[in-house]
Amino acid sequence: MNALYDIIGIPFGYLMRLIYYICKNYAVSIIIFTVVTKLILFPVNYKTQKSSARMQLLNPKLEKLKKSFGSNPQRLQEEQQKLYAQEGINPMASCLPAFIQMFLLFGVIDVVYKPITHILGITKSIRIEAAERASALAEELGINNGREFASNNLRSELFTMEALNKKPDSFSNLAENFSQKVSEFSDKFTIFGANLGKTPELHPDSWTKEAIILFCIPFLAGLAQLLVSIYSQVHQKKIGATVQGGGCMSVMMYGMPLLSIWFAFNVPAGVGFYWIWSSIFSFLITFGLNQYFTPERTEAIAEKEKEKARIYAEKHPEKKTFMQRMMEQQAALEQQQNGGSARTNSNGEKMSRSEQNKQNRDKLKEARKRMAEKYGDDYDENDDDD
Repeated sequence: MNALYDIIGIPFGYLMRLIYYICKNYAVSIIIFTVVTKLILFPVNYKTQKSSARMQLLNPKLEKLKKSFGSNPQRLQEEQQKLYAQEGINPMASCLPAFIQMFLLFGVIDVVYKPITHILGITKSIRIEAAERASALAEELGINNGREFASNNLRSELFTMEALNKKPDSFSNLAENFSQKVSEFSDKFTIFGANLGKTPELHPDSWTKEAIILFCIPFLAGLAQLLVSIYSQVHQKKIGATVQGGGCMSVMMYGMPLLSIWFAFNVPAGVGFYWIWSSIFSFLITFGLNQYFTPERTEAIAEKEKEKARIYAEKHPEKKTFMQRMMEQQAALEQQQNGGSARTNSNGEKMSRSEQNKQNRDKLKEARKRMAEKYGDDYDENDDDD
């Protein structure tokens, strides 16, 4: 897991270092970092919102398919996939932003956990030596609940900063001016005097100013997430969208904010602080795009996208869309389930189950008729009908 944090954290670390050296304040750096990442991801959010708006236009057609093929789930799925392919829509497009958001979170966690690496740029050998000294002081200074820790521990740099603040003389002879750099950075690794490297506690030993600020961060993260959830639900009702699984949606609406609170109480406050601003900026972007994608504009965009998909398919017949690949995989699965190749009628169209059953009965009749003729027996087709 540490390797995953390292891989994702390196590029975010360079970005965070650049921002920090410009503004010289870690809390402000996190806000600017959030804005920059949201701007980088704006094209993805735009495409997702556009796909969502176009899906809304398809709702009447999807409802019509449900009425026509509701009793045949397999056929309904096939017709839905055909409709998506004709319209050039990928119904899975909304999953991408969620994946990218989790990807971003891994990077942010690594940057917050390892400020000595990503912000100060101290070499690995010095970081390891400093962590070993801090580990030796853990019991004396009450760091990590008095337990020693390894230099590759995800929180080792935060423990090292805490040890240096409590006993700076133990780190004074380290190279690269380590003690001075870390001390100066620690003063700016705060918000209103609260250390963003510390983990918020539900029951702190004493309700100091720092403890109160850290305590509030998880709940603010939950409130920001609740704002996003409530707005999404209100917007769905406003546009008349049909939301499947009302109970599930209610659980998500209140479950995600509670999950955000729990998460923020288990990571350094800097991560929760990022989560607050990430939710706020996500809300602002979603609100703005919802105002932009009016039904009229969405319909015009849909016509252009549909025509573009048609022209591209004509010019590149060998290339298959996502939905075409999905339909082919579905067809291959059906072939396996049917014990071989899919059956087609004289026009080359795929046969329904009832047509296949009729074909099987006709073949059975033909076989019995040939057997009767071969052995001179009487054959009555009415007997088969019975």
